[in-house]
Amino acid sequence: MISVLFESHHLYYLPNFLPIIKEMRRRAEYDIFASIPHSIAKEEKNIFYKICDENNLITIVGSSEKDRINKIKNKQFEIIVVGNVGRIEEIAAKSSLTVMVYHGIGLKQTYYNDIVERIDMRAIESKDRYEILSNQGQTNLILNGYTKCDPLINMENNLDDLFKKAGLDKSKKTILYAPSFYPSSIEKLYPELEFISNEFNLIIKLHNFSWFQKRYQYQSKMMKNIDRKMPNVYLAKPVDFDVIPFMKMSDLLISDISSTIFEFLPLNRPIVMAECFSLRLKHQFFYKRFTRKLDLDRYDSVDFVHRINDPSQLNALIYHCIEYPNELSELRKDAIVTYLYKNDGKASSRLIDEIEKRIVST
Repeated sequence: MISVLFESHHLYYLPNFLPIIKEMRRRAEYDIFASIPHSIAKEEKNIFYKICDENNLITIVGSSEKDRINKIKNKQFEIIVVGNVGRIEEIAAKSSLTVMVYHGIGLKQTYYNDIVERIDMRAIESKDRYEILSNQGQTNLILNGYTKCDPLINMENNLDDLFKKAGLDKSKKTILYAPSFYPSSIEKLYPELEFISNEFNLIIKLHNFSWFQKRYQYQSKMMKNIDRKMPNVYLAKPVDFDVIPFMKMSDLLISDISSTIFEFLPLNRPIVMAECFSLRLKHQFFYKRFTRKLDLDRYDSVDFVHRINDPSQLNALIYHCIEYPNELSELRKDAIVTYLYKNDGKASSRLIDEIEKRIVST
């Protein structure tokens, strides 16, 4: 058996990892473990351990971060999979094959900066990213697609059960609102969200940080207010860590600079991109500091979404998209090839094929 550790820096990295774990289990050659940093908020860690337990994953837990790292180092894992570089240089044995499956594919520059030499293989979700990183001199790249999207093609969940669990009427059209934490559209769109649930189901899926980081917890408080006041609303709780089942339920996505605008593509359903952000004061005064955080070339190239920069445009646009769902359909199909490589649910399988080639060769 090949020993594998999935080092999950946060709970929300798990949706990228679970399809890989499922494929490893199908091949029945792997002894699989998972761990999360000791410093993460207690509630987030507890949910992580619960999800791991439900998926029969052995977790490595320490009494301190130093203790956790020592336990990992002592296991001498043959493969370590990470979602960012984190503490890979501390936890990897000399013989460990280290694999990076990046936790997001949105519009931020961090994608290109989260790089260290100790990563042996980096999973890339598109030819476009592959070429950019290759031109930067990166040589550890594997073009396989985006593992998080595999379940959109291979979804086993019964939609009736999902709607029943959420307490929503399946006969209604369903809108998914899945914003980023910063910069976010939450504050600007908040007054408009109340109107959506008058006619449609509204699912709100917040970023992990909106629940667990004090700086952003006001966002979950705002959405709790919507959930409490309005009918036909389901506010996904922190334990609902995976946005993919909610995507499968939804006829339309509203987001901003979140990775979800790319992750929703395999369904070829309308996407509204809200460009009405609430910026910190320093970014209002020094706007270039804000734009330096974004991948502006990618931002400008996104042509498969309906963009709004005025919150009052939202509801009219929702009605338009629901009535004409095939508008921009061809652009969305092209975008799948551009941003996700292949729409076949086999990104995890391709990645493991490459991992196994590397293991055999060593």
